[in-house]
Amino acid sequence: MDYQVVIPAAGSGKRMNAGKNKQFILLKGKPVIVHTLTVFEQDPACSGIILVINEKEKGDFLKLIELYHFKKVKQLVAGGAERQESVYNGLKACDSDIVLVHDGARPFIRQSHIRDLVLSAQEADAATIAVPVKDTIKKAENLQVVETIERSSLWLVQTPQAFRLSLILSAHEHAVKHQFAGTDDASLVEFMKHRVKIVYGDYTNIKLTTPDDLLFAKAIMESERGKSDD
Repeated sequence: MDYQVVIPAAGSGKRMNAGKNKQFILLKGKPVIVHTLTVFEQDPACSGIILVINEKEKGDFLKLIELYHFKKVKQLVAGGAERQESVYNGLKACDSDIVLVHDGARPFIRQSHIRDLVLSAQEADAATIAVPVKDTIKKAENLQVVETIERSSLWLVQTPQAFRLSLILSAHEHAVKHQFAGTDDASLVEFMKHRVKIVYGDYTNIKLTTPDDLLFAKAIMESERGKSDD
């Protein structure tokens, strides 16, 4: 089944300390956002990409779209003050039954996982990629451990997240009405008491947030290149 994807890429990336939008940081000679867009550009099931940007950077994004011959970027949408508003702006530009929301700074998502996610959204109306927590998790107050959390039911949630367009639009509208700020789009659906299905993902599907993440990203790319050379 075809889908469209909303990619928020308007953040300032303060934690990256790069002095610019982290989407433009180079990985193996290409900006991070180019690696991310390429995954969806090459996916036959993707019928369109809605890129949510800072209006001041519109010229930079247009140059990349032209340089790398991206044909599926249907629209550049202005972002809002917060990610939640930015995604909502992007969703309003969609016209596909199934929509994905994916972080622009998460370039290692696999097409096989995207397919699993879309199928799950068809069945359950809402689904997210996630991986089980591997480390011990402790709750603390004032730097004192107060509880060790049983981890067998804990998952690290990633993107993409996939939804019926009608459901996720309603969830955003419901959140605005009730002044609810979620940490991701799935949490808005949960706030409406709608279940979200988990699709098993991959630990390499990292989000580039801090300088250390760039080291992991380069290692992942070297590993992938080694596999292709075998």
